[in-house]
Amino acid sequence: MEPIATHAAFPQGYWLRRGTERDRPLLVHCMQRTYCEVNPDVPLSRSQEAVAQFFSDQTPLWFVELEGSSTVDASPTRATTQRLANATASDSAAIACLWMGNAVDQVRGDRHAHIFLIYVDPAHRRRGIGSALVAQAEGWATARGDRQIGLQVFQSNQAALSLYTQLGFEARSLWLAKPLV
Repeated sequence: MEPIATHAAFPQGYWLRRGTERDRPLLVHCMQRTYCEVNPDVPLSRSQEAVAQFFSDQTPLWFVELEGSSTVDASPTRATTQRLANATASDSAAIACLWMGNAVDQVRGDRHAHIFLIYVDPAHRRRGIGSALVAQAEGWATARGDRQIGLQVFQSNQAALSLYTQLGFEARSLWLAKPLV
């Protein structure tokens, strides 16, 4: 598969490919790895539910792979989903993921881009891949006429908070939660 045109420069040795419907299990896998890092108690089925509900042709997906690697067979079967859920980073050609969506600015009412997920395998962090994925997201959003881009990040994820702040993101609101049980 040939690399796609990108809005960002990726570090040498990495390339970006556009995800497809066949990549649903790989997207679920990336989501599960992300959430397991932050909260290992989150049921893995939540990632599958989110992808089933929100992944569409309106929510583009990209994967970063090592140059020369072959894409994992991510056909949407139960066996593949189970294999990916139990996989390690070396089992998949994808070492990073970007999943975009849409949101509405609650003040102006404008549709804008929303980053559903950025994931970079821990072995490949601090090489500029996360920054390149944000640049890809910004390029996609700008190309479709959006005037802003948003994301949600866990307060405990200091590395991500630092990256996003460095890239020009600023807090506009706080999401508060109160357990009722």
